[in-house]
Amino acid sequence: MARGTATLEDRPPGRRVGALAALWPFVRPYRGQVVLAIVALALTSAISLVLPLAVRRVVDNFDDGAGLLDEYFGAALVIVALLALGTAARYFFVTRLGERVVADIRKAVFARVITLSPAFFERVMTGEILSRITTDTTLIQSVIGSSLSIALRNMLILAGGLAMLAVTSLKLMGLVLLIVPAILVPIILLGRRLRALSRANQDWIAASSGSASESLLAAQTVQAYTHEARSIARFDEVTEQSYDVALSRVRTRALMTAIVIFLIFSGVIGVLWIGARDVSAGAMTAGQLVQFVIYAILVAGSTGALSEIWGELQRAAGATERLADLLTAEDAMADPARPVPLPRPVRGQIALEGVGFRYPSRPDIPALADVDLMIRPGETVALVGPSGAGKTTVIQLIQRFWDPVAGRVTLDGVDLRDMRRDDFRQAIALVPQDPVIFAASARDNIALGRPDASDAEIEAAARAAHAHEVIAALPAGYDTPLGERGVMLSGGQRQRIAIARAILRDAPVLLLDEATSALDAESESLVQAAVNRLSEGRTTIVIAHRLATVKKADRIVVFDRGRIVAQGTHEALVAEDGLYARLARMQFTDGGEAATAAVLAGRARPVPQDASGAA
Repeated sequence: MARGTATLEDRPPGRRVGALAALWPFVRPYRGQVVLAIVALALTSAISLVLPLAVRRVVDNFDDGAGLLDEYFGAALVIVALLALGTAARYFFVTRLGERVVADIRKAVFARVITLSPAFFERVMTGEILSRITTDTTLIQSVIGSSLSIALRNMLILAGGLAMLAVTSLKLMGLVLLIVPAILVPIILLGRRLRALSRANQDWIAASSGSASESLLAAQTVQAYTHEARSIARFDEVTEQSYDVALSRVRTRALMTAIVIFLIFSGVIGVLWIGARDVSAGAMTAGQLVQFVIYAILVAGSTGALSEIWGELQRAAGATERLADLLTAEDAMADPARPVPLPRPVRGQIALEGVGFRYPSRPDIPALADVDLMIRPGETVALVGPSGAGKTTVIQLIQRFWDPVAGRVTLDGVDLRDMRRDDFRQAIALVPQDPVIFAASARDNIALGRPDASDAEIEAAARAAHAHEVIAALPAGYDTPLGERGVMLSGGQRQRIAIARAILRDAPVLLLDEATSALDAESESLVQAAVNRLSEGRTTIVIAHRLATVKKADRIVVFDRGRIVAQGTHEALVAEDGLYARLARMQFTDGGEAATAAVLAGRARPVPQDASGAA
């Protein structure tokens, strides 16, 4: 809730309806459809303005014989048919345009957000982003596919109706114009209030979605800690805030509608009263009065519809602003204008040169300080140390999820900031501590890094990771959907899928962040053998709390409080009798894995943690 509220407070206040101009880049490619829609719209508006003339003819020539009346009614039927066809064409072109533009907006927003660095997601909740992509785009779709065309049609009818009112009776037209300022005042004044409430309403809807998303994605944890009541209460609180703002918006709009309708129809009644007196005095014909009344109703209806649509445009303007915020979101991570290509073939030499780093959310605590580390091509390097020592931060910097605040990180001698991220990341395979499994088939999950891999290659990778037996036992084998976040699998099974994914990627650089932490002893032995085979000939960086898994590494680098305090082989580090030797003694002699895990998790000695909570 706190994060959602912060984002609300950080946003600038809503601007005017002119914010809808930001939609033009998405509308521009479909100018042909816009022209067709405008033509259909102008046709239906013109036909609507012709009908009162036909009615006047009928009224004024009622006594001229049945033949003439038949002609008039026949012409009216043709006009109605044209009106039906024009309205259908307008609906088709405008609705298709709205659907197409909104689909493009959704694609553009997702394409932008999915490339943003982790720093962005520290500020904005995922549920809020989803709300913008769904709820806000639905508002825009309503405007482009309906409200905007209705507004234009009513503006044409309003302008044409006023002109025809003047032609019919200049005197009565003057009286009608006196009403217009009285109608515009509440529209303008209450419209400003409505715009602010509409923006706030959408913000609270987004906060509500963010709260729900956060709890639902951690439903098992919420239930395990009997936190359901608090989660429900928090969601209820945010939802009620959204409802209160929405209720204020509805009240404001209802008040504006009541005032506008009363002023419009009160004015029409007054004008009709004066017109009726003119007919009885012979100053105008009954047909002229009927024509004037119809045009007056058209003008009044158009004005009322415009006041209604004004509120929709206010809401859509707020939604457009919010989507524009995502499309123009600044990202600390950016590819250079002229990227340097990663030299091929990739050797896999990684260097951290004087690297210092602080997480933006914890600027006072250094995650890394003056780190110098050279990893040779094909070398297997293990990073060990207490939780919060900076090990996972090193992994994240190598993937350029963050940029160092001091120093640089290079791959084969090229600074990561000088290359395109998708270029050098193709040379890296990652097995994280908490692997992500998508709600897709087992085959698609393994093929994430190489979508063009053959079925035989996917199965070979699964066998190498000892995941084939697990997958083969699923109802549809490799085609079995694994559920959201891999709920069909155990933690160890998810890690086997992640390892198979890394094996299939066949990248020259391999990053293993506690890759075997969720496996039982037998599975760990099997997977460790697979990892050892996978590491051959590759630059491999391993983070492990179980020191038995890193004893055979070419080099072990010991981190503590964001600095490298020692490095060497297992035997050399044990002989130095430093931090690593103490951890080794606890694990292999004195207290076993449990005691060592306590130190590595930071329980035996308080240590600062990374802002991300990572090791």
